[in-house]
Amino acid sequence: MLRRSHTCGQLRDSDVGQTVTLNGWVHSYRGHGTGLVFIDVRDRFGLTQLVFDGEDSRKSILEAADKLRHEYVIAAKGKVRIRTGGENPKLATGKIEVVVEELEVLNKSETPPFLPDDNPQGGKLPNEELRLEHRYLDLRRPKMQQILGARAKALKVTRDYFYDNGFLEIETPILYKSTPEGAREFLVPSRHQPGEWYALPQSPQLFKQILMVAGADRYLQICRCFRDEDPRADRQAEFTQIDLEMSFVRREHVIEMMEGFVRRLWKEMCNYDVPPIKRMPYREAMEDYGIDRPDTRYDLKIKDISEIAAKADFGVFKDALAKGADRPRFNSGRGVVKALRVPGGAEKLTRKITDGYTEFVKGFGAGGAAVVKMNAQGVLETGIAKFIEPIKAELVAALGMQPGDTVFFLADTYSIATKAIGELRQKVARDMGIVPKPGAEGGPWNFLIVVDFPMFEKNKETGKWIAMHHPFTGPRDDQAEAFVNADVNDEVTIESIVSAGYDIVLNGQEIAGGSVRIHDGAVQGKVFQLLGMTPAQAQEKFSFLLKALQFGAPPHAGIAFGFDRLIMNFVGTDNIRDVIAFPKTQTGADLMTKTPSGVTPQQLKDLHVASTFVKPA
Repeated sequence: MLRRSHTCGQLRDSDVGQTVTLNGWVHSYRGHGTGLVFIDVRDRFGLTQLVFDGEDSRKSILEAADKLRHEYVIAAKGKVRIRTGGENPKLATGKIEVVVEELEVLNKSETPPFLPDDNPQGGKLPNEELRLEHRYLDLRRPKMQQILGARAKALKVTRDYFYDNGFLEIETPILYKSTPEGAREFLVPSRHQPGEWYALPQSPQLFKQILMVAGADRYLQICRCFRDEDPRADRQAEFTQIDLEMSFVRREHVIEMMEGFVRRLWKEMCNYDVPPIKRMPYREAMEDYGIDRPDTRYDLKIKDISEIAAKADFGVFKDALAKGADRPRFNSGRGVVKALRVPGGAEKLTRKITDGYTEFVKGFGAGGAAVVKMNAQGVLETGIAKFIEPIKAELVAALGMQPGDTVFFLADTYSIATKAIGELRQKVARDMGIVPKPGAEGGPWNFLIVVDFPMFEKNKETGKWIAMHHPFTGPRDDQAEAFVNADVNDEVTIESIVSAGYDIVLNGQEIAGGSVRIHDGAVQGKVFQLLGMTPAQAQEKFSFLLKALQFGAPPHAGIAFGFDRLIMNFVGTDNIRDVIAFPKTQTGADLMTKTPSGVTPQQLKDLHVASTFVKPA
């Protein structure tokens, strides 16, 4: 085999006169019928034009070149010269070409179902299912090769940064113990212990805490995590996480270390200098934006107008405000009225669009979205204008309303109204065209660190308390006494306890989440109690952790970054499947390997399990 001396993206005009060998795939073929053939040969580093000239190439080579087709794998040896047809400015190798003197066909290709081209004829890529079925062809596209390269570079930058800061990279088990951490788990039956099961880890949370007890001090792992959830555009059942833990630290120490990592990563990947990152308390995020990962690139804020709305003779407002009136302001069950002022909305948001918003918010538990518009003369129109007129002056003052504005109102319990109007805010921003695009004025990157999350929240389906982050998150230092004294039946107190959790948000997307952990066994036991676990249940699920905490556990804290989401931002895609070499579909299927697939009765027998599912004929 002719072994390459250069890659297909390496040659420049300074190499003119050299004899070189290139290996790669036939990207395109152009035969002129005059003893002249042009072949573009491609590898992951780029593309080079090969010339088979009847005057400079042997007849046998020219004949062989004439038979080359898309995706044949070839080796070509020849001399570099200045490109005779003029420079191709779109290619890094566009000033040169190689006149072939020797040609070797290393492998032929069947006619591919599509060509690995980022700019196919017609302008549209083949449908995603076809590309996933033939992923090996899709990955040959230059864009996909760039994404794989960006992923590899980000991994290196990550390891370099944390190695420089004293972290040890330590692997933790993939076959794990089933623990109630939130999402549904993937289970694996044990062949050696009939009736017993492993679970694939949702994260290495417990093991990294054990490593802190073990004295590892600073832990890093770029790990695979598994959650049996429905995939979506930015989530896969199988994903990669940058997992971190530090001993003898509090919240500020971890945040400082992570800010340094973000700066290093964005500088290396994007040549972007990340400014000091703003902190925002959870409650401010929920009040102003209706979501704990707010996109603050556009100034479209929510306002609680409950006191003003109480003066209106409008049944929807009155019914909402009657709910939980004796509860504290931020209690999830207290009735509120929230308003969202949209400058210029009267012109851009048609009746059809605003009617659609009522159906939209119903998806988040709300009964609907009331609307009012202020025309150019300052008169309230449409929707609930007649009910709002008596409180118009107060609303104008509170919201800063101007002629041409539209205002939306959500009236319900605090949890429902806040969630629904927060989602509506994002949809309205998209419809109004005010969400900045990458590279727009103000820069493509808007970072935010959200702190002071509630420690617990109510599960909407079961009505039981669940941990907002996870059950190993500790209370904020000044909340320790309230936590210790909290009674399991005192809902108001439990809901008001603030945790030592923190998230890093980028352009409205959570890219990392972490917390100060519980290092005291008694405190951890109290968390389990508030979550409705008996001591026996806690021992059954977490005995190894509770035992470890009895043997001198240091104060520790950590965080985890969603690695795939980081890469999505670096390469400019909103589809997580673009940044994973072999992803799953929305239904969790691998179309290339035809996974999941059936197994034999003997395999099930060996594992001591049986399936109750009968496949339709």
